[in-house]
Amino acid sequence: MSKQKQDGSKRFSCVFCRLSDDCPDKYGEKMIFEEYKLTLHYCCLFMASGIWQRGNEDEGIYGFLVEDIRKEVSRALRLTCKICKKTGATIGCSGKKCRRTYHFPCGLEKQCIFQYTDPFASYCWEHRPVQKAAKRRRGSGPALCTICLEHVDTIPSFSILKSPCCKNTWFHRDCLQTQALSAGMFFFRCTVCNNKDLFQNEMLRMGIHIPERDASWELEENAYQDLLESHQRCEVRRCQCDKGREYNEPGSQWEIKRCQSCGSNATHFACSLINRWCETWECNLCRDIICHSGSLQRLHSMSPFHSETKKNSKLEVPFSPFMHPRLSGSDCSFSRSAADILQELGSQIEVYQVSRFNVGLDDVWDGALEGFKNQDFSPAKKICVSFSSGIDSESEADNWCPTRKFLKLLWNHLKNSSLFEGSPQSKNLTFDPQASSEDLYYEAGRMIAVSLVHGGPSPNCFSKTLFHCLVIGPEKAEPTLEDVADFTVVQKIRKIAEAETLEDLKAAVRDCSAYLSVTKNLSFHSIEDKKQLEMDMIRFYVIRRVHSSFIRFQEGLKTLGVLEKIQLYPDVFRDVLCYKSQELTHETLCSLFKIKSLSEDWKKLEDEVNATEFWNEYLRDTDAGLTNASLESILLFATGADFIPAIGFNPEPSVVFVPQSEEQSSQKTKLPQNKMVQNCLKLPVFNTYRQFRKHMDTLMFGLMK
Repeated sequence: MSKQKQDGSKRFSCVFCRLSDDCPDKYGEKMIFEEYKLTLHYCCLFMASGIWQRGNEDEGIYGFLVEDIRKEVSRALRLTCKICKKTGATIGCSGKKCRRTYHFPCGLEKQCIFQYTDPFASYCWEHRPVQKAAKRRRGSGPALCTICLEHVDTIPSFSILKSPCCKNTWFHRDCLQTQALSAGMFFFRCTVCNNKDLFQNEMLRMGIHIPERDASWELEENAYQDLLESHQRCEVRRCQCDKGREYNEPGSQWEIKRCQSCGSNATHFACSLINRWCETWECNLCRDIICHSGSLQRLHSMSPFHSETKKNSKLEVPFSPFMHPRLSGSDCSFSRSAADILQELGSQIEVYQVSRFNVGLDDVWDGALEGFKNQDFSPAKKICVSFSSGIDSESEADNWCPTRKFLKLLWNHLKNSSLFEGSPQSKNLTFDPQASSEDLYYEAGRMIAVSLVHGGPSPNCFSKTLFHCLVIGPEKAEPTLEDVADFTVVQKIRKIAEAETLEDLKAAVRDCSAYLSVTKNLSFHSIEDKKQLEMDMIRFYVIRRVHSSFIRFQEGLKTLGVLEKIQLYPDVFRDVLCYKSQELTHETLCSLFKIKSLSEDWKKLEDEVNATEFWNEYLRDTDAGLTNASLESILLFATGADFIPAIGFNPEPSVVFVPQSEEQSSQKTKLPQNKMVQNCLKLPVFNTYRQFRKHMDTLMFGLMK
């Protein structure tokens, strides 16, 4: 078979429909075979009712023998098109008892359905298949075609089709046909859920032509040639390489490193302070996208939280999984807390495997280092702590949970160690050569990660700069003068900032030339350059000077996946890592402790309601300093910790009231009692608040003494 296309092909008319139009989107490819003296449209050939592919694929025209085609043309001369009233109608309706015949173009205009799958049936405008009308919700307006994003009426018709696999998903027929011709059978699928088989079967039934070939973009010559080119240019705002942005020396600090996410941005190792052993790097744009969209990526992977939420409430997610909530203008119907996220990480812990620590109160740091560096230690094992000496009193040792006591003492030592500097509310990393040589920054990061997941206290002392370095990277963080802890350096920077003339600036630079020399920036030309000099000094002392320490600290925080969660949920972890008052209040404890086991007996219920009021009143008086107890001592007695862990309590703290009728007077004096494993506090029932407070004061004072 020899097929030819000529520039003058429009002069040749199709032997079936007698049109010379060359419109592949409507009629299929127009084919001219001069040796057979035949011109026909692809669709007219395949939809003809009286012809079959009796030959092989390479015989005749697509398996249709030439003599069969001529016989079909002769047969059609005896049939009249019911639409245009002309002879040559080769297509008949497949509906039962329907005798309508028509040309292919006429059938298209009359909205007939042609099914491009065996047996290539055709249906007239009265017998064509239809889709079931979807139930319209009250107040629902027009939907959008998910291909062209134009409005469509949510009523199935010839020109409007709905998806068989996704509810409330609609398409224009023309949009679907255009996409099918472009994507081909291998790539044509639902634009929302990516379903292929169910979607294609329904579209074929409704007359969408899906050509059995590869996608058009796969057939273009050298279509992906640009992907073979790699980005080789440093895109950092201030490239430090003297030989230019495109200079690349593998194995040195001037080797170009591409972004692992997009590959379209790159930097020299030295320009972004990347260590040679660091395998990954992301540009600022990709890091921002990952940080802000990570919550959505993991929205349906939070199995413990999601299942618990679904069990306890009828909560629905009101946005599509293909639409970010911030971009869609709607908020997620539930938000994650730090406790939820840390509890998810806590599911990694094997409670039946133990990492043991033997420490004393006088050398918590040494005991912690020894335990963390032990070859048997694993962050995913349960921590078991034994204090060798130094407990203040037997009663206090009984009240404290050893693990929480250890984690609190460890963090108190860490934040006051030489690894950090700054005010108690705003700590930054410092450069300690000895600590760096012993890799203590890595151990510190690992200890903080382990502490957060194992029930330790919230740090609540990171500076905003240190937090931003962890979340968006040190190259994008913007330190301020308040982050500089060295008073001498602060004075030098202020002198530069206060310079009003060029002479004043020169004098300030001479006075601190030794400091500016380490920043490698001593050049300035006008008074306007003082801001850049100031920022260079601040950035050097806060970020560049401690870069190697920060990298190891960051590596330690990756333990148990903590750093990844911090970067994915920065707004959530800001209150955990940065300063926020953790002082206990009576409102905090009232909401923390849940009242349990209320009696169904009306008389006992009334007593327990009064006891609940007495309990809340006692917490208010304790917060005001009017009782012998403290809020911390009450929390410690009930849970084994005088702080609320970032991961929360499991199970949640509760209060159980023991009615007077159920207790002998000799037993009643033993209340309150605690069940530390259950975080439960048992309290007595009295008739008056005065009796309740007196009893609580006496026993709580004795227990905390």
